[in-house]
Amino acid sequence: MTANEKLKQAFQTALGMPADSDFENARYGDTEGWDSAAHMALISEIEAAFDIMLDTDEVIGMSSFGKAREIVSNHGISFAA
Repeated sequence: MTANEKLKQAFQTALGMPADSDFENARYGDTEGWDSAAHMALISEIEAAFDIMLDTDEVIGMSSFGKAREIVSNHGISFAA
């Protein structure tokens, strides 16, 4: 499973997003189900999927799927094809 697929799976599990969702346009507050409680579930899913620990600034700054990919990349995870 690629890193991008793992990240999508985390979003699906935490936010209940269908597999065919437009993940690239998923944004906190705009995406159905992505509220503050679901945000913490998403953080937990991402940390478990990639075996990383996100700091407070990263948790707060994770406002979109793209930003999540950027933050995870900063932990040495490659999203290259």
